[in-house]
Amino acid sequence: MQELRDRMKPRQKRFVFIAVAVAGLSLAVGLVLYALRGNVNLYFTPTQVFNNEVPQGRSFRIGGLVEEGSVKRDKEGLATNFVITDTNKKIPVTYKGILPDLFKEGKGVVAQGKVEADGVMHAEEVLAKHDENYMPPEAADAIKKAGEANAASKAAAGMPVTPVAK
Repeated sequence: MQELRDRMKPRQKRFVFIAVAVAGLSLAVGLVLYALRGNVNLYFTPTQVFNNEVPQGRSFRIGGLVEEGSVKRDKEGLATNFVITDTNKKIPVTYKGILPDLFKEGKGVVAQGKVEADGVMHAEEVLAKHDENYMPPEAADAIKKAGEANAASKAAAGMPVTPVAK
């Protein structure tokens, strides 16, 4: 091995060093991406869930507003059913556990879980806003876009349009 290194020119030694460094870096990046693959939670809106743009069989986050009058609590357990909306589409959610104190109808919420074949999201975790002015930026953008799309479809159908808040 020493004899081989002695016969190599400096340019060849540099090339081998660079090749080994690139291979090592590629391996490290690959291992990091593989480790993060299972921990990435993608965020979707109710409209995207309705349009089947969500990963099948994987956990993801859905955010929007808790629809007024949709919260139904099980009297004998911790199960709660509610509907998340982006003002355009609605997705029913079922959750077993203690909801955050700030969870209320008409307020922003993010639920993490999977959508089953029945079209219901079975949430493993529910997060509520932390103060009166907070809503996840993705949820606020989704609600704004859904409102604009809803207004455009009403205008195209000749129906009266309510202005969308900016």
